[in-house]
Amino acid sequence: MERGDFHGEETLILENEHLRVEVLAAAGPQIVRLQLAGSSENVLGEVPDVGWDTPWGRYNLRGGHRLWFAPENPPLTSAPDEGGLEVEERPSGIRLARLEPQSMLRKTIELELASNRAAITFRHCLRNESEAAVEHACWAITLLPLGGTAILPQQRGPITDNELLPNRALTFWPYSSVGDARLELGDDLVLVHGLSAPQFKIGYLNRAGWIAYLRNGILLKKSFDPQPECKHADMDSNAEVYCDERSIEIETLGPLSLLEPGAEIWHEERWQLHQIGSVEPGLEQIAAALAELDA
Repeated sequence: MERGDFHGEETLILENEHLRVEVLAAAGPQIVRLQLAGSSENVLGEVPDVGWDTPWGRYNLRGGHRLWFAPENPPLTSAPDEGGLEVEERPSGIRLARLEPQSMLRKTIELELASNRAAITFRHCLRNESEAAVEHACWAITLLPLGGTAILPQQRGPITDNELLPNRALTFWPYSSVGDARLELGDDLVLVHGLSAPQFKIGYLNRAGWIAYLRNGILLKKSFDPQPECKHADMDSNAEVYCDERSIEIETLGPLSLLEPGAEIWHEERWQLHQIGSVEPGLEQIAAALAELDA
């Protein structure tokens, strides 16, 4: 497997006729670059200078795609992740795993490239290797560059036979304003525009099973099993968007599970990249582009 460099950290490179992917070779597990064949542009965001201090040393955010556990519990959630990475090469992908000594969770990301299109399957796993039961959910976070638009599909029809009951809600974090100019509300879609501004985050129970980001004519769509009947963290959110001055993140979460010692949970994301050309970042224009893609 070819080796590369991500701002001074060694990487491993997976490549086929559709995609080129770079993962950290000794930290994480973390995917730091994703490029369409023939392009030098990283679809993922890079923030190699961003990080913060923890009781165990500095946590380096880096960018790209990572696995955390929900609900967020600082500083434990973002314990430093250097060293101890287990790497297993596979015919069309790779398995990355690391035991996090602070939480005693073994984090695993299995990555498999599709052979016939620009698509990747990510399987995320948390395994409890402590001696006590813990309640957690897999939290798959994809950091992306500013300049695009996060797309959150909305429920239109009733979710039960009773049409008088509510069918959707949004969750806001304490630092988020309902009047934030980056937030655009529609009946079919909610958009969060990736513009540089102070912290903003929303979440919700996504029943459609996908979340997307559109930038420079490239649509990154992450599909997942929404499991709306299960309990989720963050006021029952299984999809979230976070944005600040440097980047935007689209995130999916599996259900909360009580993990007995030795137990594990899995959360799968199926990524597809589509080149859809120039699209104005408005509700009607993005809805029309998505409809054309599905046609």
